[in-house]
Amino acid sequence: MQTIIMQTSFQFSNLDKGLVAGVDEVGRGPLAGPVVTAAVILDPARPIAGLADSKALSEKRREALFDEIREKALCWAIGRCEVAEIDELNILQATMLAMQRAVAGLDPVPRHVLIDGNRCPALPCSAEAVIGGDGSVPVISAASILAKVTRDREMVELDRQYPGYGLAGHKGYPTKAHVQALTELGVTPIHRRSFGPVRRLLIA
Repeated sequence: MQTIIMQTSFQFSNLDKGLVAGVDEVGRGPLAGPVVTAAVILDPARPIAGLADSKALSEKRREALFDEIREKALCWAIGRCEVAEIDELNILQATMLAMQRAVAGLDPVPRHVLIDGNRCPALPCSAEAVIGGDGSVPVISAASILAKVTRDREMVELDRQYPGYGLAGHKGYPTKAHVQALTELGVTPIHRRSFGPVRRLLIA
C-alpha cells in the first residue's frame, strides 16, 4: 500500500505527469450500505466552475455538478465494495479495493492519481494522498461529488426497500434515530455486521 501524504497547498497545475486522476470515497462511517468511490480525469479544455468538497455543497448544487462532471470529464468511473466485502475485509481494506476498482475503470488510463486522505491503495501508476484534497484539488473535488451523489441516490432507493430505518435521511450513518430503529426493527441484509452497534445487537 502506497502512502505518500501531501498538504493542502498542493499545486495541481504544477504536475507534469500526463493524465492525472482524482479519487475520493464516501461511506466509510455508515452502519449500512456500500462504500462508494469515484475516479475522474478532468478535461482542461472543458473547465467546470464551482468544484468543491461535496459535503460543503448544497444537494441541488451537487446534483448539477454531478451531471456536468459526467458530461465534461475526459473519463470517470465508480468503484464500490458491498456490505459482505466490508465485513470480510474491514472498512479500510474495502475502501482501498473500491478505489482500485474505480481507477481500473478509467479509459484513458491515468499516469498519476491523487487521492483524498492520508493513504493510497496499490495502483499500477504513481499515486499521492492529499490531506484535505476534496476541498483543495479540483479533480479530487469532482470525484467526491460523483461518489457522494451516487451513494446518496442508492441509499434513497434502499430506504424504499427497507422502510423505517430513515436511510434516505441519514444515509446509513449511526445517528440516534438509526440506532433506535435497528434496536426496534432488527438488522437487515444491508447492515454491516462487523460494525460495533450492529454487532452488539446480533450478540445481545
